[in-house]
Amino acid sequence: MRHQRGEGKFGCIVSLLVFGTLAAAGYKAIPVYYADSELVDACDFIASSAAKKPIETIEREVKDKARELQIPEVLRDKNAIRVTKTGSGEAGTCTITLRFKRTIDFYGVYQWTKETNKRISKPIFENIG
Repeated sequence: MRHQRGEGKFGCIVSLLVFGTLAAAGYKAIPVYYADSELVDACDFIASSAAKKPIETIEREVKDKARELQIPEVLRDKNAIRVTKTGSGEAGTCTITLRFKRTIDFYGVYQWTKETNKRISKPIFENIG
């Protein structure tokens, strides 16, 4: 009988507050995770197509993608991107290492630092004919 008179609304209010808090946290965190994932995917593609490109061009392409995804930490830190090419002749390997940290501010209540430390290594083949 109590629930029929509206006295059991406390649980509903608490559930709504928890859901609202999770939604607000997701609103701040999901774009950061998405952008970082997109940058890693772009580096995978860039490393795959790096056969005839100099290292400086590869670094510029990664920085351009970071700028497009609005990841300023990659642009500010000169050690955030490291590109190496190994091998000689017709085949080799392109390795792109990403190391940077991004701080997510949850409305001034809490700050969390997400660290990206990825190494993308792809074989590169030059077309002979």
